Amino acid sequence: MSEAAKGHLAMLCFAALVAGSFPFGAMVGPYIDPVVLNAVRFAVAAAAMWAVALASGTGTEGVFRAPWRYFALAGLFAIYFVTMFEGLKTAEPVSMAAVFTLNPALTAVFGWVVVRQVTTRRMALAIVVGGLGALWVIFRGDPNLALRFEIGRGEQVYLWGCLAHALYSPLLRKLSRGEPALAFTASILTAGAVILGVYAARDIVETDWAAMPVIVYQVIAYTAIVATGVTFLILRYATLRLPSAKVMAYTYIVPCFVIVWQLALGQGVPSTIVLPGVALTVLSLLLLIKDEEQDS
Repeated sequence: MSEAAKGHLAMLCFAALVAGSFPFGAMVGPYIDPVVLNAVRFAVAAAAMWAVALASGTGTEGVFRAPWRYFALAGLFAIYFVTMFEGLKTAEPVSMAAVFTLNPALTAVFGWVVVRQVTTRRMALAIVVGGLGALWVIFRGDPNLALRFEIGRGEQVYLWGCLAHALYSPLLRKLSRGEPALAFTASILTAGAVILGVYAARDIVETDWAAMPVIVYQVIAYTAIVATGVTFLILRYATLRLPSAKVMAYTYIVPCFVIVWQLALGQGVPSTIVLPGVALTVLSLLLLIKDEEQDS
C-alpha cells in the first residue's frame, strides 16, 4: 500500500471517529460548560498520550524545542472544540457536521497562504461540490433561507471554530520538525490543557462534578481518548502524506457518519430534505480520491 493510500485510509477512520463527537456533544450540552468540558478532555488526553509515548519508548528527542509551536497549534484546536460544543447546544448534529465540511475550502486557502500548496482543477471542483452540499444542509434546502443568509446561532459560533481548524493542518505541516508523533501530539494536548485550564480555572473548581450524570463522564472519555488523542495522531500521520486540502476533504463524509452514529444511539434520522446535500458531500470526496489516483 502506498503512503498516499495509507493517508486516505487514516482519514476515513478520522471522519468516523470525529463524527461521534457531534451526537455525543449534543447529549451533554445541557449539563456542562463547553470550556470546562474541553479543559478536562485536553488534560485527560494529554496524560494518556504522555503515558503511551513514554511506555512505547518512541522517545521525546527534539520535542521540547520551540514550545511556542504547541501553544499556537493547541490554541487553534481549543477554539475549535469549544465552539463546537457551544454550537451543539442549539444546532442539530448533522447541520453542525455540514458546517464542518466547509473546512476543505478554508484549508485550501490557508494551505496556499502558509505552505504554498496549489489546488488542482479537479480538487477545486470537488471543494465547490462539497461546499454546495454543506450549504444545502445548513440552509435545509430552502433557497429563501440561503438568500437571506439565515444561519442558526449554533452554526454561526461553530463556523469560527472551523476557521481555526482549517488553519491547523497547514500550520502543523509548517511547524513540524520531525519529532516523534506521540510526544508531539502529547505536547499539543498539554498546551491545550494549560490554555483552557487557566482560562476556565474558576469554573472548573466551581463545577459540581458529583452531580454530573454518567453520560458527561462517558463523553469526556470518548472525546479525550478517541476524538482528541487518536484523531490528533491520525491527522498528523495523514498531513505528512497528503496535501492539506485532501486531508480535510475527508470532512465531507462526516455528515454520513453522523447519521450512522445517530441511528446507533437511537436518536433517529435527520429530515430527508438534508440528504441531497449529504450526497453532494460524498460525491466531492469521490472526486478528490479520483484526483489522487490520476496524480499517482
